[in-house]
Amino acid sequence: MATELLYLTDAYLRSFTARVAEVDAEGRRVALDRTAFYPTGGGQPHDTGTLGGVPVVDVRKEGDTVWHAIDGDGDLPSVGDEVEGEVDWERRHALMRTHTALHVLCGVIWNEWGKAVTGGNMEPLSARMDFEFDPLPEGFGPSVEVLVNAELAADRTIEVSFLPRETALADDDLIRTKVNLIPESVREIRVVDIVGLDKQADGGTHVASTSEVGRIRVTKTESKGKGNKRIRLAVVDVDGAVDG
Repeated sequence: MATELLYLTDAYLRSFTARVAEVDAEGRRVALDRTAFYPTGGGQPHDTGTLGGVPVVDVRKEGDTVWHAIDGDGDLPSVGDEVEGEVDWERRHALMRTHTALHVLCGVIWNEWGKAVTGGNMEPLSARMDFEFDPLPEGFGPSVEVLVNAELAADRTIEVSFLPRETALADDDLIRTKVNLIPESVREIRVVDIVGLDKQADGGTHVASTSEVGRIRVTKTESKGKGNKRIRLAVVDVDGAVDG
């Protein structure tokens, strides 16, 4: 059974009601007909929270089904039961801010240097992203930090839309990663548009405006081989202090 992914249309949804579709008793996992929990994927870690008041410690998507790993040794809900889900908002919002900061970084680097992304990963309020530089320009770290923070302060609106695959792939404004990870079977593409800066096919969660991110610090730049340079960053508040 395909799980309805509520976070795709509303990243700010903190609680929801769903019905249990499947139960994996051995793995202490529950699949629901709908969920607001983001499963690990695309470089973004899973959400945590509670399901029926019990901690959710891992969320994974297998095919079209999202499985929620439940902590503890109590009774699991049964198929057909209605349960209340609650997303850990502090963690979710930190990941939303971090993910949006990475898209701003992508937009700045694409627009200024024309370099594509080769990989990335994030945790709440910290992340790394790799680009096709060889070598990095002189003074790159401080320069890109200033440029990214200027875009964050510009309070750019972030819009989410769903486009037919052919329409999305024909859009010259879409900034693509080096490898297109979207299978041919996916006929509708979710597009995240930081208006005027960056437009990407993306399935993750984002804030509604760049100003909600705060600011970033570039903490390190590294060479990961010829034509592949890594940028590490931290998301901080507007005054420069690390949140959380």
